Amino acid sequence: MAALQIAERAMPAEDTLAAVSASLVGGYVGTKVLEKVSQKLDELPRQIVFVGGGYISFEFAHVAARAGATVEILHRGAVPLQGFDPDLVGRLVQGTRDLGVDVRLATAVHAVEKQGERLFVRCATQAGDYACETDMVVHGAGRVPEIDDLDLDTAGVQYERQGVSVNQYLQSVSNPAVYAAGDAAASPGLPLTPVASLEGEVAASNMLEGNHQAPNYTGIPTVVFTIPPLAAAGLQESAARAQGLKFRTREEDTSGWYSSRRIAVPYSAVKVLVEDGSGRILGAHILGPHAEETINLFALAIRKGLTAADLEALPYAYPTHASDVWYMV
Repeated sequence: MAALQIAERAMPAEDTLAAVSASLVGGYVGTKVLEKVSQKLDELPRQIVFVGGGYISFEFAHVAARAGATVEILHRGAVPLQGFDPDLVGRLVQGTRDLGVDVRLATAVHAVEKQGERLFVRCATQAGDYACETDMVVHGAGRVPEIDDLDLDTAGVQYERQGVSVNQYLQSVSNPAVYAAGDAAASPGLPLTPVASLEGEVAASNMLEGNHQAPNYTGIPTVVFTIPPLAAAGLQESAARAQGLKFRTREEDTSGWYSSRRIAVPYSAVKVLVEDGSGRILGAHILGPHAEETINLFALAIRKGLTAADLEALPYAYPTHASDVWYMV
């Protein structure tokens, strides 16, 4: 009887800082003094540094700053929130800075030192070294699959940094008896809970019925739950051009629209890619109130091949945020 063992989650990437030449400082390996965001706190620290410019850092930075903490985000790249439209990311970064969060880009953390109850973060920038002192350092610089205890080498299961190496059916490329999904699989899917659920269903179906199904990643929406939220589904402009697609971009600063103006949101915008000729929606990118809900309409349109004309023809309930879709396409 075959045994089934499931790797169900990921964990913070312990070597994220080591890859940027982390060192032993004050008797501590830098990553060992980083906190996980799942940690329960009795009270909010006065000062918090987030390492990495992804979902976790921006979302929790917005919460912490509004709760009264002094917050800093350190990101080693020139643009944070990879995978989202860079123009809209720029607006969100400005809005985050206006909130009081110190967002530092092109700032590579190379060590974290603990001295008593205080933490010191050492960084390298193009202008030289930079250091900051804080009460808490949060690990937001990525995660790795928690598969080390599965003894994959013994089973002849090939794996990589992103997880088990799989084919289009989520089957191991080196051991056909093994399937992987979600955070444990090196698949093209985004590291999102709905994607893990989708892959889990596909993997289970293929295990029970033979390889007959591959996950469909088209148009899957993703959201950064900041205030306002940033949402995306489908292709960015650069990806659409790389595929040789011909399209028009409907881009608009929506801060003057009633849906944003009535709650005084100064940073909101939309960018929708519509294919020339067919009118198909190729991609949608929204920064603004309730973007996390509106993006689902665009995700449906992208997955089902609906056109801009289809979305324009729909009588929307009004006044709702979804009714803005008529003006977005």
